[in-house]
Amino acid sequence: MSQVWPVHHFGTIDSTNTEARRRAQAGGFEDCWIIADEQTAGRGRLQREWVSPKGNLFSTALFREPGGIPTATRIPFAAALAISDTALEFAPNADVRLKWPNDVRVGGAKLSGILVETGRDEQGLWVAAGMGINVAEVPPGAGQAATCIADLAQNKSIDRIEVFGVLARYFIARIEQARSGFETVRQDWLARAEGLGKQVRVSPGGVPIEGVFEDMAADGALILRLPDGSQQTIRAGDVHLIGEV
Repeated sequence: MSQVWPVHHFGTIDSTNTEARRRAQAGGFEDCWIIADEQTAGRGRLQREWVSPKGNLFSTALFREPGGIPTATRIPFAAALAISDTALEFAPNADVRLKWPNDVRVGGAKLSGILVETGRDEQGLWVAAGMGINVAEVPPGAGQAATCIADLAQNKSIDRIEVFGVLARYFIARIEQARSGFETVRQDWLARAEGLGKQVRVSPGGVPIEGVFEDMAADGALILRLPDGSQQTIRAGDVHLIGEV
């Protein structure tokens, strides 16, 4: 049976992940959710700003990970799947895709942001899995094509708290799946992968490499087939589909 974690709900906060980090560093926390109506210093992967207007969902799951780092490295993929599960519940006809490593997109437009952070204390490893979802609107100045649940579902009355309830259920199920092993997570992720079998450009270390997105490795790395026929394994970097604006 899925667990139900307590929810700490803020009106305005700097960042739900920052609050999670404060609680983790203070010690003695219980597995919980932190959500906010508005963030003043939202952040995404690589410390990029995450614009956080009211009406969208800003949440962080803070929990102990008994499986340690090997399991924690699966959490970004589990989180992306949980968000895609959530989007499909509200908009079942949407072509929801996952762009490596953890973007959730529809028609090339970004739906969410994921930021997973970890730390360790005397009780073991903790994880703060931040998930922001555009629910009511596309944030102004997003800097890239973006979409929201309300547009995908063609229903402006969808509420972020309703979306959070669905997300929380799917997230718990997906981390339970991740704890039992990565292979089923990997297969589910690949079934929704964006650009699989297509030409992509990746920039590990700032140097662009082009090739065919051939597979995802057993540890979540991207496997690229280069023009000379060789394979290269990529563990960090942004993926761009060739021909995408």
